[in-house]
Amino acid sequence: MANSDYNAGIIEEFRAHQGRVSGPWAGIPLILIHHVGARSGTERVTPLAYHSQPGGRLVIWASNGGSPAHPNWYHNLKAHPAVTVEVGTQAFTVLAQEVDGTARPELWTELVAAYPQLADAQAKTTRRFPLFLLTREEEGNHDE
Repeated sequence: MANSDYNAGIIEEFRAHQGRVSGPWAGIPLILIHHVGARSGTERVTPLAYHSQPGGRLVIWASNGGSPAHPNWYHNLKAHPAVTVEVGTQAFTVLAQEVDGTARPELWTELVAAYPQLADAQAKTTRRFPLFLLTREEEGNHDE
């Protein structure tokens, strides 16, 4: 099955069951990110695991299953960091900021403790998985 077909099935189940899915993703908190292609300008929707942080923020990671290359959505978030996300039955806009510097090691330790399979995926590649902090944009903070 092509990756887009696989993701389409997860997205359909996510939306039909208020953000819950079965199979290998059962019990893992999922988010749908609506991101715009860095080169194409085409909007895509990708299901990803996430981890909650204080203040309603969310963390996602660009593991790409341990592949040596970043997933396509990584480049899209770097080019267009304001994205819409779906969490459960809610959709809202967030600003995606890559976590680096001194904040990253502590956050990485927290993620690996919550998702041990993340360490297994990281062990498959020398590429360091980027982490993104998603911060919800406040309603009414638009200059339009």
